Amino acid sequence: MKRLAILALSLAAASAQQLSQYDIYRTPTPITIDARLDEPGWKQAPPVGEFHFNRWTQGEKEPTVARMLWDDENLYVGYYCHDKHISAYVTERHGPVSKDDCVEIFLSPNPAKVTNYYTFEINAIGMMLNRCRTDWWTGPPTWEPEGVRYRTSFHGQPKKDESPEDDHWIVELAIPLRNFSRDAAHTPPRDGDEWRLNLNRLGGRTNTWSPLPPESRSFHTPQAFGRVRFRNQRPDLTAGPPAQSK
Repeated sequence: MKRLAILALSLAAASAQQLSQYDIYRTPTPITIDARLDEPGWKQAPPVGEFHFNRWTQGEKEPTVARMLWDDENLYVGYYCHDKHISAYVTERHGPVSKDDCVEIFLSPNPAKVTNYYTFEINAIGMMLNRCRTDWWTGPPTWEPEGVRYRTSFHGQPKKDESPEDDHWIVELAIPLRNFSRDAAHTPPRDGDEWRLNLNRLGGRTNTWSPLPPESRSFHTPQAFGRVRFRNQRPDLTAGPPAQSK
């Protein structure tokens, strides 16, 4: 009963808070997955907005700049992580990459069933952990998505120690939309389709795009996932300043 009461409080807090929102525009040009983020599509895509440091008390807040795009085949996610202390050591598939400098995207393709969600967690040297937390998945705790392509700034290195030259690192990935056909209303999405998701970054000062309820101690809080809407048009640069190219 106590656990149910805590869950109810968490759900109420999540529903009451201001969830982050973002429009995902169709990419105007092909995207090459090379951890560079230099295509015209990325330069036109607006940033998702500031990440929240949910449990920050002191120290430097190193920002994360994330953008998303899509086409008929893939959802594209790009992270530019400002970071002066980059380290990663996990080299096994589905290993505990969240112990390293790591980024995550948690995706819930059906807003009416937000607790059905999928995780993609990637450390700075390119190791990935995936989970499928849905009511239909009966396999092991980890999950093998189809056709995911991704690269990081330090992809394939046996390890990454901190260095005085550390300044930033990048993750770029393409996630085939067919992986979500059991939950999404349409694959590919139609103009105006809404999903729920969150973007997280770990290592040093943990932070997240859509803020967590005060009671939550985990990024695995789907009720706090932000709202994204797929737009079947190119980014409108008149709506704000162009994305920075770094």
